Amino acid sequence: MLTKVFGSAVFGVDATTIVVEVNIDKGIGYHLVGLPDNAIKESNYRIAAALQNNGYKIPGKKITINMAPADLRKEGSAYDLTLATGILAASNQIKSENIGDYLIMGELSLDGSVQPIKGALPIAIKAKEEGFKGFILPLENAKEAAIVSDLEVYGVETIEQLIHFFDKGTPLERTIVDTRKEFYKNLDFPEFDFADVKGQESIKRCMEIAAAGGHNIILIGPPGAGKTMLAKRLPSILPPMTLHEALETTKIHSVVGKIKNMGLLSQRPFRSPHHTISSAALVGGGSYPQPGEISLSHNGVLFLDELPEFERRVLEVMRQPMEDREVTIARARFAVTYPSSFMLVASMNPSPGGYFNDPDAPVTSSPAEMQRYLSKISGPLLDRIDIHIEVTPVPFEKLSEDRKGESSKEIRKRVTAARELQTKRFETFENLHYNAQMNTKQIREYCKLDDASKSLLKNAMERLNLSARAYDRILKVARTIADLENATAINGTHISEAIQYRSLDREGWLG
Repeated sequence: MLTKVFGSAVFGVDATTIVVEVNIDKGIGYHLVGLPDNAIKESNYRIAAALQNNGYKIPGKKITINMAPADLRKEGSAYDLTLATGILAASNQIKSENIGDYLIMGELSLDGSVQPIKGALPIAIKAKEEGFKGFILPLENAKEAAIVSDLEVYGVETIEQLIHFFDKGTPLERTIVDTRKEFYKNLDFPEFDFADVKGQESIKRCMEIAAAGGHNIILIGPPGAGKTMLAKRLPSILPPMTLHEALETTKIHSVVGKIKNMGLLSQRPFRSPHHTISSAALVGGGSYPQPGEISLSHNGVLFLDELPEFERRVLEVMRQPMEDREVTIARARFAVTYPSSFMLVASMNPSPGGYFNDPDAPVTSSPAEMQRYLSKISGPLLDRIDIHIEVTPVPFEKLSEDRKGESSKEIRKRVTAARELQTKRFETFENLHYNAQMNTKQIREYCKLDDASKSLLKNAMERLNLSARAYDRILKVARTIADLENATAINGTHISEAIQYRSLDREGWLG
């Protein structure tokens, strides 16, 4: 008897429906075709034990299973439940009338319990697009898949529940999620708040500017100055995620299996990989590609602590994704694309010893050692960082103050207002949403200076020996400062402040 059941494969952040054809005929054998990987080939052992422990069995006949399309590689253990359902239906151990109405996925344990899978959200989206009545999957993934409206989502804990659903009509409990309610419930509760930061007023101002214009930023300061603490609070002042951004972000995290027992992500992600990370783990890849840290940071913040400690070749692979806001991973037979629109926040010590710009600490590194340390950051990568700011330790008087600083909620209001100005300004451009994304032509159009401001910028570049790459960055940052003040034109005050945020372009830093 021939039976068809339906599963799904995830490529990039999108799913493809897989038709599992199970044919049982006279003879003996178990043949699984359609480019399955080793995890799928081993599924017959898990399925046999799970069925036996629940009063069913794999028939002692010739079983042929084809996973179509046959030229598309399938991987992972999430097809266990799909294959087991097909075998039961083809051997008449359960009724098969309604099996084709549902997409079925899940990994089986030997006792018949169902383990969670990766990519439940993109699979659910595809199931709805292709007109399936429902999606049956592990209970731990049910809330994630139920984000998709107008699709019946049923979470099961054991294969026995699924068998009784099809064979005896025993109802399963449908998982229902009010997507908008789920989204707005946690929208305004950031984990870290700028109100807890003592002192560092100039740094907080700089972080506000970075958030308002979407500018990449690097913090330079000695150990213990508060660089990591400040970076962790940046997502709390970014504009709240839109529902579309939340769905995009949740899809990426779903693909790597990070949404178990969760619904929609409503907080902007903050990722902080260790400096020993490989290039594949940072940008994505592997023999069977998975999203990397830059994609998991999509619509949020990627924090690289101690930037010069990262391998230079690892940092260099970020350059193209930072420009294109997506990363494409090509293999011989296919290519996948992951979105990667993130804000880069980096930190570094000013010297190998860490205390070059600390007035109270001796300089222990030689000029050659400092140059070697700083040269680990390439010019092209530094080109993509708009703001450089020096962070100095907070004095005891500030640390011991009882007064709290300005809250993230108040700063976010100003940031959101500035972003709304930019959205309106760039509404005719398809892929331009905030100031950091402007190219040279757009900078000339939207960052015009009067004669006094031009003279100020010229004198500053000559006196401070600022490099040519600093010119456009200063104009973009000045445009953001003007937007925070709701000013139509850039003036000298905006230019003066923007010049302060180019520390690494000055003579004596990177040469």
